[in-house]
Amino acid sequence: MNAAHNAPPLQIVGLGGVGEVRAGDDVAGAVVDALHAQRATLNDGDVIAVSSKVVSKAAGLTAPAADREEVVLRQSRRLVAARRTPTGATTRIVEAAAGPVMAAAGVDASNVEGDVVLTLPADPDAAARDLRERLHELTGAVVGVVLTDTAGRAWRTGQTDFALGVAGLDALDDLRGTVDAQGRDLSVTARAVADEIAAAADLVKGKTNGVPAALFRGLTDLVLPRDQDGPGARSLVRDAAGDWFRLGHVEAVRAALGAGGVEPPPLLPGTLTDRLGRAAEVALAAGPVLDGRVSARGPELHLGAGDDFSLGVLTQRVLAALWTEDLVGLAQRGPDGVVVRVVERPR
Repeated sequence: MNAAHNAPPLQIVGLGGVGEVRAGDDVAGAVVDALHAQRATLNDGDVIAVSSKVVSKAAGLTAPAADREEVVLRQSRRLVAARRTPTGATTRIVEAAAGPVMAAAGVDASNVEGDVVLTLPADPDAAARDLRERLHELTGAVVGVVLTDTAGRAWRTGQTDFALGVAGLDALDDLRGTVDAQGRDLSVTARAVADEIAAAADLVKGKTNGVPAALFRGLTDLVLPRDQDGPGARSLVRDAAGDWFRLGHVEAVRAALGAGGVEPPPLLPGTLTDRLGRAAEVALAAGPVLDGRVSARGPELHLGAGDDFSLGVLTQRVLAALWTEDLVGLAQRGPDGVVVRVVERPR
């Protein structure tokens, strides 16, 4: 593969032959052996991308597969979104203890021997630093290291690899304050080069090929001196103040209503009756309403309460809860309370 013109050629080589990694194995040694098997060596300025899965295996970060749900909860700092699957399980998007927002906190059973799941390193940047130092001990080369993992993206289908841990590289190439090729000021551009490296590595590693590492040659300008490890991949994680999408849309509305404890909605929305039932449950769970009651009758919800103020509160909660089901309601006062006529929300 070649980088942009005026840049040195970029080579990316998958390192096969590592074999199954087990607890206590030397990952750096396995990488060096794989290089030697391909009659290659590490040079100063090279970058090694390694699947975090082999690092977790070597560190013995396993748990029984039967305890997966409990393990996911232990590895989670906060919930972003959750949905119930048709099998009855719950899929959770969480902020993982390892740092990034990802499905199931990165707990995974793919490409793992036995009835176990793997967890991510508690400090992926520290794991990358250790691997960088060990590679230097074995080869004398000053290299950059990227630990890769896989995640989906909020606005696009499919998964891609990203940088879970980084050492010896600036994870972000901050171009703010410079100018583009036409001389225009760049005010927001900051390239996530570590993520780009991780994604490119997956083109030669793959998910089913038994190739857990990749060698990059031609990125010398990105590699830091031996006494500098850089800010790590943790620097790529948005803090709360900069996170515009801290909760899923359903979770955000439920949290605002005070109904975050309601069971997560299903992946498949079900019938209109199902959706109206969930909206009613959320509205009633949002807080006490004097004699509050909600019942579904066809495409309508009938609301009642002990006084007009409570009825108004319940009505607004129902209208907000309907939005989480992709529904909108038109509320009209009736002789026995409020009738909310429900239609699909325009897309």
